[in-house]
Amino acid sequence: MHGNDPQQRELLRVCRIGRAQGLKGEVNIRITTDEPGRRFSPGASLFTRDGSDEYTVEGARTFKDRWIVHFDGIDSRDAAEALNGIELYAEADDPEEMAQEDAWYPKDLIGLEARLADDNALGLPGGKVLGKIVDVIDGPAQSLLKLRLASGLASSADATVEDAPTTALVPFVDPIVPDIDLDGRTLAIDPPGGLIPGLQ
Repeated sequence: MHGNDPQQRELLRVCRIGRAQGLKGEVNIRITTDEPGRRFSPGASLFTRDGSDEYTVEGARTFKDRWIVHFDGIDSRDAAEALNGIELYAEADDPEEMAQEDAWYPKDLIGLEARLADDNALGLPGGKVLGKIVDVIDGPAQSLLKLRLASGLASSADATVEDAPTTALVPFVDPIVPDIDLDGRTLAIDPPGGLIPGLQ
């Protein structure tokens, strides 16, 4: 195996190829990346999961809410149809570079313990455990962190209501999530009033 074999690097799924578009080898794709403009830029390399096949993007465009991609060497409808159902992956970015750019992969955030930011707008003592991040949801304006509330918060939201909320959705924006510590497996939340049920 050569040194840059994709199996030696972390790969992230970026799309699933759908049906052919037109007669010249273009394909519709269903994206699973939040950076389609970069992942499908001309010259970008994408791989099958085992790294055995590499596809080079020759061109990409959007039509309504769909992405249409043309891969190098795929020049007929038949060749494009043969790709239907293939999932393609791209190399993960260097974690240190991403941290410097304040960029995060959803899988890095899931499982982090959420704590109240030290200098929070509510004026409450910092460091209080709010719960754990259990999912990252793509919203129309920004991503949302799904927070499973710590048991004390979930039960104190309204003691008389049995179906008191057990989760909260936190907009993943700098003012509300000012600090992320991947090494310490924590992130800080500075919530506006009413965002976290049961927070007194």
